[in-house]
Amino acid sequence: MISVTEAKKLVQENAEILSPVAVSLNEASGLILAEDTFSKIDFPPFNQSNMDGYAFRFSDWTGKNSFEISGEIPAGGFSKKVLGQGEAIRIFTGAPLPEGADTVVMQEKVEVENGKLIVKDSELKQGTFVRKKGAQNSVGDLALPSGTRLMPASVAYLASIGIASVKLHPLPKVCIITTGNELRRPGETLTGGEIYECNTYGLIAALKELNIMDVAHFITEDNVIQITETVKRNLENYDIILMTGGVSFGDYDFVTKAIENCGVEKIFHGVKQKPGKPIYFGKRKQTLVFGLPGNPLSMLCCYYEYVLLAIKKIMGIQSEYPFHLQLPLSSSITKKQGLTFFVIGKISEGKVEPLPNRESYQLSSFAIADCIIELDENHTEFNAGEMVSVHLL
Repeated sequence: MISVTEAKKLVQENAEILSPVAVSLNEASGLILAEDTFSKIDFPPFNQSNMDGYAFRFSDWTGKNSFEISGEIPAGGFSKKVLGQGEAIRIFTGAPLPEGADTVVMQEKVEVENGKLIVKDSELKQGTFVRKKGAQNSVGDLALPSGTRLMPASVAYLASIGIASVKLHPLPKVCIITTGNELRRPGETLTGGEIYECNTYGLIAALKELNIMDVAHFITEDNVIQITETVKRNLENYDIILMTGGVSFGDYDFVTKAIENCGVEKIFHGVKQKPGKPIYFGKRKQTLVFGLPGNPLSMLCCYYEYVLLAIKKIMGIQSEYPFHLQLPLSSSITKKQGLTFFVIGKISEGKVEPLPNRESYQLSSFAIADCIIELDENHTEFNAGEMVSVHLL
């Protein structure tokens, strides 16, 4: 049995970044750029008004004189007119300044009398309310480097400089296979010994947080032939296979045998941790296979600590910030030595509180938790105020 640190290292080493694909901006949010991206235009592409008002040549203004109004330019409009001496033009936010103009006065700071413009802004300076051409980007400038995670503002930024598609590391294709004779779907009637299946629902919800929406899922009985056939049928078509249940060492735990029947190479089986000690991790070609415990709290802890680690590597996500923090405990907690403990918690007022009802089968506290507290395997007592590692959900 290996340590949590060793297990995470093996997951990182065996997860491979998916080859880049071209993706339209509408599908790009949350994904990672696979190449440097450069501006296709100067931005702004012209000297642009930043205000509704009047554009003129600042050197023509003495502070007392008036201007002839020689037309107007709305947003989306354009004027070929070269602004003459003593002339001003009505202009609107976003419109290009005519040649010769270098300053805009807002409409609230002027008076118009008999077709003449009188500027009433004593603090006006040359270049006021003008966005200079190329002020943000010049054509060919590096816009975003490879490795950038595209957030909504990133997507809008790329669109604003003329980029319609980008090369990204794609989302992995995921298949969930849940095992158990006792499992029934919510809404069905339970009979003796049966329980509602919830692991698939939890995993699908967790994957949706990463925008992984197209997820295959199957429920099989505790039958090694049926499990083997289900794994074999899906192994070639997915980047990650998530098995839940049947991964321990009991008489009806057939998952590891079924996985091996399909030619999956075992990387590890069993980690010195609680919950989720019997977790399995293997690989066939580029496909990763996780055997997760059937108890739902254990399963979700293993997902957040190992599967999520693999998915981030596959997607090209490198930084753990802001998901991993150090926070003080709000109350003391003890544990068994020799095992890393994953304890569900809640953050409040800069501290983290271990929640009750954290047995491997219980979800009532996990349902309101916002983090997992990692307690080092070599210590048994953790006092209130002591700093601990916290993994945000």
